[in-house]
Amino acid sequence: MIKPLKVILMPEAEEYLSKVEQKIQFKILNSIQKTETGLKGEWFTKLKETKGIYEFRERDSKYFYRILAFWDSENDKETLILATHGFDKKTNKTPTSEIKRAESIKETYFQNKKRNNDNNTRI
Repeated sequence: MIKPLKVILMPEAEEYLSKVEQKIQFKILNSIQKTETGLKGEWFTKLKETKGIYEFRERDSKYFYRILAFWDSENDKETLILATHGFDKKTNKTPTSEIKRAESIKETYFQNKKRNNDNNTRI
């Protein structure tokens, strides 16, 4: 059985999305919706040479818009894609500092999740 996909915007990603132009918001939300339905395309790709970091990507005539994300498939009922944060830039290359930031958020997320699971099993 295939588990459904659910994209969750973490606080920084949600804040970023609320600040971009409405046209870009629509494009990004459309990309998220397509991803949740299982469609694959250039709007959501894995970044090469990363520790499981993906990006939702859109552009207009001036900027490239990115929201970085990672997968959590440990749940039996659904697979989560957690969007960490977003940024825009004038070139198509994703800055290493933004990738490292997403990897750090991912690491913290799984550490907290493990800690919470360990605490729940001791009760």
